[in-house]
Amino acid sequence: MLVFLAMIGYLVRFMVQDSSEVINNPANKRQELLAKRVVRGDIVSSDGKVLATTETDKNGKETRVYPYKNEFCHVVGRVWNSKTGIEREQSFPLLTSHVNPFKQLSNQLQGQKNQGDKVITTLDARLQQIAYEALGNQKGAVVAIEPSTGKILAMVSKPDYDPNTVQQQWDTLVEDPEGNSALLNRATQGLYPPGSTFKILTALEYMRENPSYSKYQYNCQGSDNFGGNVIRCYNGERHGIVDLKSSLAHSCNGSFAHIGVGLNRTSYRKLCESFGFNQSAGGSFASSKSQFVLNKKSDVAEAAQTAIGQGKTTITPLQNALISATIANDGNLMTPYLVDRIESVDGNIVKKYKPEVRRKVISKKRSNQITGMMRSVVSDGTAGSLKNLSYPVAGKTGTAEFDARGTSHAWFVGFAPAAAPGIAVSVIVEGAGTGSQYAVPIASKLFEEYLGN
Repeated sequence: MLVFLAMIGYLVRFMVQDSSEVINNPANKRQELLAKRVVRGDIVSSDGKVLATTETDKNGKETRVYPYKNEFCHVVGRVWNSKTGIEREQSFPLLTSHVNPFKQLSNQLQGQKNQGDKVITTLDARLQQIAYEALGNQKGAVVAIEPSTGKILAMVSKPDYDPNTVQQQWDTLVEDPEGNSALLNRATQGLYPPGSTFKILTALEYMRENPSYSKYQYNCQGSDNFGGNVIRCYNGERHGIVDLKSSLAHSCNGSFAHIGVGLNRTSYRKLCESFGFNQSAGGSFASSKSQFVLNKKSDVAEAAQTAIGQGKTTITPLQNALISATIANDGNLMTPYLVDRIESVDGNIVKKYKPEVRRKVISKKRSNQITGMMRSVVSDGTAGSLKNLSYPVAGKTGTAEFDARGTSHAWFVGFAPAAAPGIAVSVIVEGAGTGSQYAVPIASKLFEEYLGN
């Protein structure tokens, strides 16, 4: 009787909770059966732009069409040569029809297919276009999030490809003779050293361990030695005597390395993991885990490198956006999501997705304190060009070295307006140089498009 009841319980749980996930698996052959009865539905932006649709010719041949071509290729995905992006994660809803039952019956009797449901995304088509154009021909990624909900407003990765012609391009894309990795969604799967953007977390940990952090001082002479490892500020600049706020504003490597070697390694790791390191970023899409490996056995040199965002620490652009969004959202880490709702072709809501708080990471008071420091990066520091906007911006630039020659990725993370954030962004430009020169101008264009100038 117990075994029988357990089996009944499992079957009920499977039907209610797990069945849609199993059906949505790309390896599930049931999707092929559904495709014979249902025309794959549209994927639509939050502002009503069709991002993917199915066209049927006079002979009944169906073709999946992506009107924006390369611009949404990674986030919307494709259906050929394996499904990716939203096409993969929402494949079952797209092949499910909630057309009026009488119309469904009529279509079946006439041998016609029913129209699949529409997936309404959180993506802002215009903001996506601005991000795509701003990144230009450079390799990298841009992510924009609504801090209060976790809605992804834009997600761009370059190099890219045209999903309309991916079948013809496939051999070249896979062989990748130029090493572009165009099939990789850098926004969620690319792992990079965070550079100076990581100093936000180093500062937070120092504030947590030292209530009198406002009294902190360090005399920057342009370079310093930590466990036999020489840490230099950018271009050897001497910042002189700096406190914690000015250390962040001017991105003083010596100061943050000095802070890092004195931090409790276990507590430092816990803070970073609370922000999402060493775990999935959440959401239903494929993403890499950002890595924080410093522990109590790590030596002084590694601690110094980690504190300035170098060493073995790696992060995805999505994760960096989430860190910024969490601070903007009074310390609440939201689950990022790409789909707002599922609608029938008649416009009836089939399913609505709601914001979800993953955890409370820091207090509102602490988030306000670090926001003030991030404001100084714009008002007095390395992101000064953003102070020309009509609203206050909080942010952090980063210049992350990734090879022996000192070649650097350019980073910027931040949010605006600082007092009532409506958007948080993460920008990385691969191998470009400084964040202030290459990443900040891209972020500025996103802020201007979404909030005005």
